[in-house]
Amino acid sequence: MRPLDILIAVAVPMIWGFGFTIAKDAFDQFPPIFLMSMRFGVAALALIWFVGRPAGKLGRLALVAFVGGTVAYGLQFTGLNGLDASTAVLVVQLEVVFATIFASIFLGDRIGLPRAAAMAFAFVGIGLIAGEPRVYEHLLPLLLVVAGGITWAGGQVLIKTLGDLGGLRLIAYFAAFAAPQMLVVSLVVEQGQWQAVVTASALDWSKVVYLALIMTAGGYALWYRLVGRYRLSQVMPFILLVPVTSVIAGVVMLDERLTFNVALGGLIIMAAVAAIQLIPAPPPRHGGPVHE
Repeated sequence: MRPLDILIAVAVPMIWGFGFTIAKDAFDQFPPIFLMSMRFGVAALALIWFVGRPAGKLGRLALVAFVGGTVAYGLQFTGLNGLDASTAVLVVQLEVVFATIFASIFLGDRIGLPRAAAMAFAFVGIGLIAGEPRVYEHLLPLLLVVAGGITWAGGQVLIKTLGDLGGLRLIAYFAAFAAPQMLVVSLVVEQGQWQAVVTASALDWSKVVYLALIMTAGGYALWYRLVGRYRLSQVMPFILLVPVTSVIAGVVMLDERLTFNVALGGLIIMAAVAAIQLIPAPPPRHGGPVHE
């Protein structure tokens, strides 16, 4: 990889990891699902002008946005509201495990024994985190984050049915559909949205701008540039910087305490995710395409 691209590959996961902590901090002002609606709405307004209309696929894009965005992020970030950011971001890494399982069930991918062992290892890590007393006593937020990861993985399977839209167009229309969907859900299950808007400070709005323009629009635009230029096996390991950055930011910015159980469980999950991403998958069943 070229030096500039290595810098981008390091910077983007750090931007995403930092954004996870920013979102947690912004919950003091905005309800979680409402915040995600604003995030995707602003991102869509920034991106939609630069991509072509995906003719004939708007209905499926709306479904992808609902499953992989509205439901998945709604569950994850509602769960994040009841967990430390440093804990939640480690649990979120289970998305990779669930996505691998779903790819095997629905897309004909094969897991193989080494990757299956890594997946089992990841659940050992989640068990350690769940056994942490302050997590165990409030299991619902943890279960919401896990459920969000399962739903997000299902959304990734649906994305495969869209064909090659191009990364930037995908995220632009994903955001355009997810924003109003999440606003409706927020109005049904949350309260205080208007009060949050009228009392928000410049610092509060700067967090929304970061989540929308830097984390989502800018982050994904740069990431898809790398994905289009290099093999996934080259760029995916950099994703492990997301939880590292978020854990550090949570401890420094939010004064969170990283306990031994959470740290060890997180390391186990990250090691398992790294193995799943780096160990080559066996050839797919039925002669289908290989999904990296």
